[in-house]
Amino acid sequence: MIDSQAIRAKMKEFFGYDTFKGEQEEVIRHLVDGGNAFVLMPTGGGKSLCYQLPALLMPGTAIVISPLIALMKNQVDAIRGFVSGNEGIAHFLNSSLNKAQIAAVREDLLSGVTKLLYVAPESLTKEENIALLKEIRISFYAVDEAHCISEWGHDFRPEYRRIRAIVDEIGKAPIIALTATATPKVQSDILKNLGMPDAKVFKSSFNRPNLYYEVRDKVEPEKDIIKFIRQNPGKSGIIYCLSRKKVEEMAQLLSINGIKALPYHAGLDAKTRADNQDAFLMESVQVIVATIAFGMGIDKPDVRFVIHYDIPKSIEGYYQETGRAGRDGKEGRCITYYSYKDIQKLEKFMQGKPVAEQEIGRQLLMETVAYAESGDCRRKLLLNYFGEDYPLDNCGSCDNCVTPKPRFDGSSHLVLVIKLIRALPEHFKLEHLAAILAGKAGAMIKSYKHDKLSFFGAGKEHDEKFWCMVIHQGLILHLLEKEIESYGLINVTEKGKAFAQDPYPVSMTEDRVFSDGTDEEEDEEAAAAHAAMRGGGGAGDPVLLSMLKDLRKSVARRLKLQPWVIFSDPSLDDMSIMYPLTVDELKNCQGVGEGKAKKYGAEFMELIRKYVEENDITRPDDFVVKTMATRSQNKIYIIQCIDRRMDLEDIAASKDLEMDELLSEIENIVEFGTRLNLDYYIKSHFDEDVVQEIYDYFHDEAQSDSVADAIRELGPDYEEIEIRLVRLKFLSEVAN
Repeated sequence: MIDSQAIRAKMKEFFGYDTFKGEQEEVIRHLVDGGNAFVLMPTGGGKSLCYQLPALLMPGTAIVISPLIALMKNQVDAIRGFVSGNEGIAHFLNSSLNKAQIAAVREDLLSGVTKLLYVAPESLTKEENIALLKEIRISFYAVDEAHCISEWGHDFRPEYRRIRAIVDEIGKAPIIALTATATPKVQSDILKNLGMPDAKVFKSSFNRPNLYYEVRDKVEPEKDIIKFIRQNPGKSGIIYCLSRKKVEEMAQLLSINGIKALPYHAGLDAKTRADNQDAFLMESVQVIVATIAFGMGIDKPDVRFVIHYDIPKSIEGYYQETGRAGRDGKEGRCITYYSYKDIQKLEKFMQGKPVAEQEIGRQLLMETVAYAESGDCRRKLLLNYFGEDYPLDNCGSCDNCVTPKPRFDGSSHLVLVIKLIRALPEHFKLEHLAAILAGKAGAMIKSYKHDKLSFFGAGKEHDEKFWCMVIHQGLILHLLEKEIESYGLINVTEKGKAFAQDPYPVSMTEDRVFSDGTDEEEDEEAAAAHAAMRGGGGAGDPVLLSMLKDLRKSVARRLKLQPWVIFSDPSLDDMSIMYPLTVDELKNCQGVGEGKAKKYGAEFMELIRKYVEENDITRPDDFVVKTMATRSQNKIYIIQCIDRRMDLEDIAASKDLEMDELLSEIENIVEFGTRLNLDYYIKSHFDEDVVQEIYDYFHDEAQSDSVADAIRELGPDYEEIEIRLVRLKFLSEVAN
């Protein structure tokens, strides 16, 4: 038996600490005494010590099952640093080792030198490794990042679900499962799968009081990010993007704007990844731009900001990634950019996956949407998600608490939700209930005949998103709950039933307006509104704006073109704010590429110059972001392929793009002023009369270059791809 005094003495000897954090000592004591444990401890809470110290104290070797090679190397180096003069005390066993290295690990294991062996779950299943581990004494098994076991976890890995069977084959010993993120559902899954219902659960608070949480509308995020980093010189940060392509683009963009940044993703070779990680740890670069592969277990205590360029796929992922900021207890800014368009993109990526997996993915995604769109305290929302209550109404450290939105009493809305749920014989998901109240008769609603209910359309003055927000509030207040075993189905709690009988005021916030990207015209209006906001209230200079619109009208009349072809409304709005006098300045206005600036800009810049002089106007020193000459190598490649008259399908296949994605890339190129000749493709694929009719529509009738308007006006006889390509032909020939 090892007493508490001996445990503390060993901690001081090996790690140099005098005291334990939180429940560390209780966890270690329980494990040393031979008990199974489940440890739920936030990032920075000291999970690693909970198995490292017992491994050094107990006879035998501890097997640490871990998902990432980078994490293993990091931890092994740390242990060897604590216990000097004994390299063999900790090893890892994974696919990165050669035969000689594996032989050295084997020798140290069999001789009893090794106290900690880090192993990937894939390596654990190999017969030769099982045979080796059967020959040694095992003190215990530690399953790190245990959320990987659950399909409801944010980083599910099927091989993690085989751990229990392999443990039984190698030889039973106590098991400790550890994670920084697990909802009650995920926790239940982990305990069930590892076959340890008797495990003692150690659950620390999820609250990280030093972190500031903020969600920003995704308008000009690159510009916003560069501005933020420049305002925080010398501070380390991580920017997370969902795709490798965006990681590379963002790292390049930061670099040409004078910010030391490197990319990190699974597509890079192992040496480059390791070098880039080390450069960040050694502070020779300020920022790492990464996919979610980066950061698990990387112990850099002074990361001052974590930025999500793309909204994460789940709250667990978001919590774990933001948790990499401020691990030293000091400042940590967590900024996330949100647009509903990104959610639609993520849902699209799920297509083709098994139905059950799609369903889980959508549920997790909807939780993220609810978090992003809520006006309530973000800390309260996060902690509630993990089954913890936050006692204060205002945390003073999130955007919603620091700059609160207008509020209203939502008690009557909640009563309506509760009455609806109790009136239904079965339980349903949040979106289904919201659709009933908003009066949206989709296929599911009709199949259950819920469009015949008296509740159908009872709240039609509000949309589905409003009712989703109300239901989410009900969950936060414990008036409603989600069933753990049938995840996502909503039922009413006893507290909810009492509330419906005797309601009391419930404060809710007016919905935050986020662009959903579904209608180009709406996007233009949103962009114009944001342009106006940048000008410090009002839509820039109203007198100048009126003069610019008059000039546009006269130029359009002279050239026999629609006014929008010259410059769009958002472009004129930006001109009335920024007073551009050169082609380079004009290019910084929305929707104005180099081609358009040179072709139509001279008269507009001359008008602005005279106006500025006559009215003695001080022009704003607008923040300008240097852009990559081509935005990305992809764009150069696409332009070259079109110049060589390659089929678009072949270009898409060569870059592993969907046709829709390729068209978006081409639209981006053309809208930034590059002329492309797509005639070779259009002539070989589309009827000449159809092409002429669409071209005439854009030339003579269209009020804007909106594809959505064109589809609506031209009718069902025209394919979307025909309209998009002819629009590009028109823009290249006329607008650019």
